[in-house]
Amino acid sequence: MTASVLATTVIGSGPLKTVFLHGLLGRGKNFTAIAKNLGEGVQTLLVDLPNHGSSYWTDSFDYRQMADLAAQAVAEYAAGEPVVVMGHSMGGKIAMLLALRHPHLVSKLVVIDIAPGESKGSFEVLMDSMLALPIDTYTTRGQADTDLARTVPAAGVRAFLLQNLKMSKSGNSWEPNLVMLREHLAQIMGWPGTEQQYKGPVLWIAGGDSPYITPADFEPMRRLFPLVRRSVIRGAGHWVHSEKPQETIYLLRGFLGNRD
Repeated sequence: MTASVLATTVIGSGPLKTVFLHGLLGRGKNFTAIAKNLGEGVQTLLVDLPNHGSSYWTDSFDYRQMADLAAQAVAEYAAGEPVVVMGHSMGGKIAMLLALRHPHLVSKLVVIDIAPGESKGSFEVLMDSMLALPIDTYTTRGQADTDLARTVPAAGVRAFLLQNLKMSKSGNSWEPNLVMLREHLAQIMGWPGTEQQYKGPVLWIAGGDSPYITPADFEPMRRLFPLVRRSVIRGAGHWVHSEKPQETIYLLRGFLGNRD
């Protein structure tokens, strides 16, 4: 498969090109509102990574392959010119590896609430809860929400998960490759390791209430990205851009040099 078969959407127009890589169980359009508010002269490519959204499925998961695939998408989008690459969670790990393996394609890097190492989160519970739902019996999304609430009490998290439920008269299904992703969750929460460095500017955004970045991550991040600058958004959990969009936009515009 080549990058050109990935589902993508372009938001805005202008000389400053950016790319968003979403997290596990997300999709490119999750960053639509953020992309629309990055300011004048900014064009953003929203990518559906493999096994998510409208992109194709694979039989396994490998971060290095994902990073190389994303690099192809970036190169095709900007005709080989460097762009600002931004990634959240799983997409943040892919973005980091993309910058480390293909630094000529990345003018700046934004990593949102993830670190280059083993991650500890709640996705095991979330994915098992999704797989346990009797989706074939539902005629409304509200029925799925009611059942999911038994194990996932946060309404915002349920809404994020249930965006992946595709409902039609011919039958309901999960749009992501949920079974494969669950089987490879250890790899997704892991990190392949690298001794390379990316020496361009890096903005590292953390949610103040999120467990995904800890003090133990600071040294490995600085070793790989010597020009990293960390910003913490108070009151935000793991889905920083969704929970605190205005604060996220403020940081991104400042990093892009596009603040009014």
